[in-house]
Amino acid sequence: MDAAGYPKMQGGGASSSSSSSASCRAADAAVWDAVQQQKRQRCQGSSSNDQVGRSTENNSFQAPEPELQNSDCVEDEEEDYYLYDEDDVCYDDDGDYEFDETDFNQQLADKFDGLDLPPGVEATVPWLQKKDIADGPSTFKSMAELDADITKKYEFFKQFDVVENFSDHHYADKPVGKTGKDWTKRIQYDWKLLEKDLPASIYVRVSENRMDLLRAVIIGPQGTPYHDGLFFFDAQFTSTYPSTPPVVYYHSGGLRLNPNLYACGKVCLSLLGTWSGSGCEKWNSAHSTMLQVLVSIQALVLNENPYFNEPGYETYANSATGQKSAMDYNDTTFQYSCRTMLYSLRRSPQHFDALVAGHFRHRGHAILAACKYYMEGHKVGSVVPNEDEEDAKQQDDTDAGGSGSSSGAKPQPEKPDLCKGRAASFKTNMAVLFEELLMEFNVKGADTKKFCDEKLKKNQQAAAAAP
Repeated sequence: MDAAGYPKMQGGGASSSSSSSASCRAADAAVWDAVQQQKRQRCQGSSSNDQVGRSTENNSFQAPEPELQNSDCVEDEEEDYYLYDEDDVCYDDDGDYEFDETDFNQQLADKFDGLDLPPGVEATVPWLQKKDIADGPSTFKSMAELDADITKKYEFFKQFDVVENFSDHHYADKPVGKTGKDWTKRIQYDWKLLEKDLPASIYVRVSENRMDLLRAVIIGPQGTPYHDGLFFFDAQFTSTYPSTPPVVYYHSGGLRLNPNLYACGKVCLSLLGTWSGSGCEKWNSAHSTMLQVLVSIQALVLNENPYFNEPGYETYANSATGQKSAMDYNDTTFQYSCRTMLYSLRRSPQHFDALVAGHFRHRGHAILAACKYYMEGHKVGSVVPNEDEEDAKQQDDTDAGGSGSSSGAKPQPEKPDLCKGRAASFKTNMAVLFEELLMEFNVKGADTKKFCDEKLKKNQQAAAAAP
């Protein structure tokens, strides 16, 4: 075998004879026997821990094998993509072995089809990248081209659009039942309102084949613990709509980050009839719309101090105890919001892949900067200074420190209030979330250079200080 583990065939040059051909066939048979012996050893578990690319005494190319389910694998061998079967070995006219790179890469790609790889891994492995057929069978998209595709899809992502269906919708398996023309007309009226009047931070997809289904994502407002997060809702117009409000499910990921948004997905809102209310707070079949529901969730639920959404808690809004509880709640809420970001990045809801990738590519740097700002002791939701302002402030501090005369010192701006009595676990938990977000945003192509450089510098300092 050669260093790559493929059978090295003896050539049939001008001076080769029938005896050399016989020797070649004998060598092939010996190689084939060795290959079969390797397979048997792996099936028996003797080489299950081998790593791809690890050299053995005969320089063979081996790959890790999954644990087999039965002991009959010697007789019924599974396909091996790293060692060819005898019929798959290619020869040229002179009898030399030919390596077919295209076929080999395809087999490697097939080998990974059943694996759930983390986001971004496919882009780093050549045989997992998608080919650009228009440019030829052997052309793969570069990272720059993939980044450009993400940006383009994000920029052209419509706020409202009609899709064919929702296979992962929460109400996909719940038929709407019998409906009439009036129901259809009212749904179409809601669609027109959504297409025309949606706020810039809300995106909606409706189904062509299932008019009763709708999916919306709301971008968390700035100045709140929900800022820059993506919050997904599935809605269904029941057969009695608009006499009764739509039913709405929140994709919580098992996290309750608001008193009105339950971990089970329930959305508690007077407009939906899931909470008590009076007057205009309740659903009105003649005037209430799906647009009103979404705007209410954004404005009334995802607000600056969600702690006071809990019934009865608003009476403590002006007390020191209430403010401390609200701050603690915001700390927890932001951590849950970061986890929700990770869920969306790793498994985007259907029809919103382009929005998720583009949004976090565009806002990733700002989110990471906010994480660091909050870990320094600032309140969640407070305004994060931009980098130019921060650099100017540091320069002013340096100039003031180097001046021997107090009369020439520039007046320093007031420092923002820091959180007092914050739980020590906040910084610890945020440090972990920061690292996870940094990795995911980096995969999506966000501007993470500053944070990666800081991390590298910190690691180098720690290595230098180590004994």
